[in-house]
Amino acid sequence: MGSVVEIAKQDDGKSESPANWSIACSALTFAITLIVVLMHMHPISSILIVGTKIEGILCCILSIFWVATVSVVTDSRHGLAVDESGAVSNGNLYYFSWAGFVCSITLLISYLRHVFNVDVAGSIRTRSARLTIWSAQLATSLVVMGASSNFFDNTCGKGGMEPQCSRAVFGIVLGALATLTSVGVVGLKIATSKAPFLIESVLSFLLVVSYAFGVAFITSQEGPGAPLGNLYYFTWASFLCAFMLLASCFEDYNAAATMSDPTNPQASTMEPPGTPTMGENHVRMDSLEDNV
Repeated sequence: MGSVVEIAKQDDGKSESPANWSIACSALTFAITLIVVLMHMHPISSILIVGTKIEGILCCILSIFWVATVSVVTDSRHGLAVDESGAVSNGNLYYFSWAGFVCSITLLISYLRHVFNVDVAGSIRTRSARLTIWSAQLATSLVVMGASSNFFDNTCGKGGMEPQCSRAVFGIVLGALATLTSVGVVGLKIATSKAPFLIESVLSFLLVVSYAFGVAFITSQEGPGAPLGNLYYFTWASFLCAFMLLASCFEDYNAAATMSDPTNPQASTMEPPGTPTMGENHVRMDSLEDNV
């Protein structure tokens, strides 16, 4: 909130509305958080807030506000946390906006786990192998597509340099294709609890190769993601997610090959790849007991 107020004082009037919106969101979230923290500290007032529907509504409101705040302050058209090229110009505003967003999502997940016994992270892990990583790949690819599009609209529409514009188009196409691929795999895993291993392995390999080129072209000195900002960070995050997907598929392949080897004395005692661990079995048993 303090960073946005400071920018608003130095503003030339071009981003007055986005700055006011950011100030309002951060002020409201600060006030809500302060009141809830104070209520948690007193045993009587904590009864009115802890685990109640009011707390759940407040968690949802905080998440919505922080999504809006991150969208506004990291938009290069407004010039708040980043400049016209997408580079971070105000580190406090940029990084703490993302930190506030992460905290709000963490609060919402914690509330769901505490009140409704909905373990979001555990449910994703036990639903299907690599579903968490595919979901992360979907989120990071969306940001890559949006940041590349934002750079293209702000720079290339004003006669920007050709290498940067062509690479921004590459970032848009790469982010869009990776998003569609991730949506397909995530939807398939949610609907059927599994996806064809060969298809998943091929898609993971193609994502690694594609984002390797993406990192080279987008985050290089002549690329649109050279300045530290959303495009730089999330291009690298997408590459790491793709690499983790490929590594997980390779581990499952090695495990399956070891199980099928008749000369391996431990093959009969090994669990098939993708078999839930003891912790995941415990989560499933808890869910079964709740249903009974």
